[in-house]
Amino acid sequence: MTQDFALSTPDDIARMTDRAREVVRLNVQALEALERAIDVNIARACDVILGRPGYVVVTGMGKSGHIGGKIAATLASTGTNAFFVHPAEMSHGDLGMLRSDTTLLAISNSGESRELRDPLIYCQRNNIPVIGMTQRASSFLGRASDVTLLMPSVAEACPNGLAPTTSTLMTLALGDALAMVLMDRRQFSAMDFGLHHPGGALGMSLQSVREWMGDNHAPPASVPETARFSEVVSAITEGRKGSVAVLDAEGRMVGVITDGDIRRAFSLDIGAISATDFMGKNPITVGPDARMSDVIDLLAANKISNLFVVEDHRPVAIIHIAELMQAGYVV
Repeated sequence: MTQDFALSTPDDIARMTDRAREVVRLNVQALEALERAIDVNIARACDVILGRPGYVVVTGMGKSGHIGGKIAATLASTGTNAFFVHPAEMSHGDLGMLRSDTTLLAISNSGESRELRDPLIYCQRNNIPVIGMTQRASSFLGRASDVTLLMPSVAEACPNGLAPTTSTLMTLALGDALAMVLMDRRQFSAMDFGLHHPGGALGMSLQSVREWMGDNHAPPASVPETARFSEVVSAITEGRKGSVAVLDAEGRMVGVITDGDIRRAFSLDIGAISATDFMGKNPITVGPDARMSDVIDLLAANKISNLFVVEDHRPVAIIHIAELMQAGYVV
């Protein structure tokens, strides 16, 4: 069922398109002004946070609160323990979350949000350092802050100058800048990031192969070098992964036989050959400490569907692309 909508005239379309571009242009200009305004206080803010053992408590009212929630989440996922608390809730019991070892990151474009006054006064009384994000250094927030991350005064994109637009974008960008500088200072690695993001394709790709294997992984199909053709076929069939590892007398992996190798072996005398006669002698393998992203890259680059995990020259698991796709490692 279709529904009729009022259609814009060509002039309306041109005006709306120009207005949308103007909003984006104003946002770009605001970010450029913010870049020029960033000074040594960003380093001072990092030193305050790094010198405190407790959490960073982020707070802000209205749109600043929404941005504050995102900043807290970014900090927490990149190595800086943080959470967001609504300033009004602080006045009704949640000031207890501001322990003596915490740092308060308070956000207010005007710096005069009434709901921030109680937590700011509480911090002053209890010697809890405050990092303020505001456009006004002379505001209540600016004066109450130990470190002020001052944003430039720029026009909002709102035609009435009321709806937070450029100001919220600058706050978001400044929060990202703070989080990334802290991340650099902490030497927070991709592996650390993966530990904080175990869910989703991104986090899963940062897991190690050992984590993927878990404690109950089934041993991969294998045959000795002397295995006859029929034994190899049976092993591949039972393994159901399309490959079988070939082991020497010491149990070390010396080759691999795939479904394709089986098909090609029919050109030989299959009654007389053994596994070493038609195995691949330089199989692509990974160790248990490799990242799953490395496994995915190897599979794609070599156009193969599976590979073995080898530890101390012995196969301990086999990874198949179909399993990775089913589990969400590959999207």
